[in-house]
Amino acid sequence: MRTDEELVETTLNGSAAAFAELVERYQERLLRFLLTRCATRADAEDALQETFLNAYRYLPSYRTRWRFSTWLYRIAIRNAWRQRDAGHAPYEDHPDYAADPLEACIANSDRENAWSAARRLLTPDARTALWLRYVEDMSIREVARALGRSQAWTKVTLMRSRRRLQSALAIDAARTSERKAYG
Repeated sequence: MRTDEELVETTLNGSAAAFAELVERYQERLLRFLLTRCATRADAEDALQETFLNAYRYLPSYRTRWRFSTWLYRIAIRNAWRQRDAGHAPYEDHPDYAADPLEACIANSDRENAWSAARRLLTPDARTALWLRYVEDMSIREVARALGRSQAWTKVTLMRSRRRLQSALAIDAARTSERKAYG
């Protein structure tokens, strides 16, 4: 399997197939990420399309000293901001679209509860930092670069965000346990 950097180089040499491979490699992950940042799925899909269009347009500006994924997520973050700033409601106002019982079960999983708590308790930048670090497995340096923040800010934000989420989830678990006990 070719590396991202090899695919970028091949794309810059005129191969549309190499860029299509990059799109294939990142489209699902980026869409999941953008769904946490945009008001609707349609907005997330629009931001995703703009991300890949911008990535292709500005590919000559990519520098291999950073991972391609960091550069691509930086573009996605900017496109999500543009969607939000274009008059769309923030994600917190987004209704739950769970249409069937399986999706409802998934929405009630511990992981979903953690991201729901993150949406409720954390700033958009803090949520993004958590997502990039723990879902996308980016380094602190890469997260800082993607968000345009310092590494110190990133470390402190991640630590505070984890603590705040742990506390909120512990309280939620205690309430659930109490309801079951007295239910």
